[in-house]
Amino acid sequence: MSTTPLLSVTGLRKSFGDHEVLRDIDFTVDPGTVTVLLGPSGSGKTTVLRSLNTLEVPDAGTVRIDDVEVDFSQPRGRRDAEREFFRLRCQSAMVFQSHNLFPHRTVLENLTEGPVHAQGRPEEEVVAEARVLLERVGLANRADAFPGQLSGGQQQRVGIARALALQPRLMLFDEPTSSLDPELVGEVLGVMKDLAAEGWTMVVVSHEIRFAQQVADQVLFLDNGVIAERGPAAQVIGDPHEPRTRQFLHRILDPI
Repeated sequence: MSTTPLLSVTGLRKSFGDHEVLRDIDFTVDPGTVTVLLGPSGSGKTTVLRSLNTLEVPDAGTVRIDDVEVDFSQPRGRRDAEREFFRLRCQSAMVFQSHNLFPHRTVLENLTEGPVHAQGRPEEEVVAEARVLLERVGLANRADAFPGQLSGGQQQRVGIARALALQPRLMLFDEPTSSLDPELVGEVLGVMKDLAAEGWTMVVVSHEIRFAQQVADQVLFLDNGVIAERGPAAQVIGDPHEPRTRQFLHRILDPI
């Protein structure tokens, strides 16, 4: 495994009006590892994730994915900024909390839209790969269905397959199970565990503590826009150093 991090984040800052959401966020992610971001609502987890592919544009700091680096502190014209942000965005793929599938397109069309129209890849090749991906997530027989004909768990598995179809270097997951009924959570986490076992590099925002314990190589606990604690899952979840981390985990694991 390469000793050079696939993802490097330095000095990331972001404010919405007078509210400072991120304050000097620094972390790295090695190739083939899983990083889970934990923390209370409003701690900045999703803003960190969305900053990695410029769905949110940070006010300062740098993000490097593989050999593409953007320094958000540098002034640039609109065209230059769009070009840089696009290059960074092409390094990753996002699985959203609420699926974000095109409702008027079939499952197969949802998978092929990005690779064909955004990446300019041959349609025949992309369709063949998309069918393999659907089989991989257990939905080979639903290629011609529309999203509204699927369960929430099935839609999220389509969302994962759609992200994989882009052949990204980095997979981003924004609370992928939070909108699912409890009985559907397991099928989505099962696919994510398989991806981790296959060596995909993943950054996951989630409250699924057991998933983090089983899969995460590192856990970052965010609070008030800073990384309050970081380390292996066994340490951060099993024996946290910071009182705020212990308080959060107690409320998640023993809410009554």
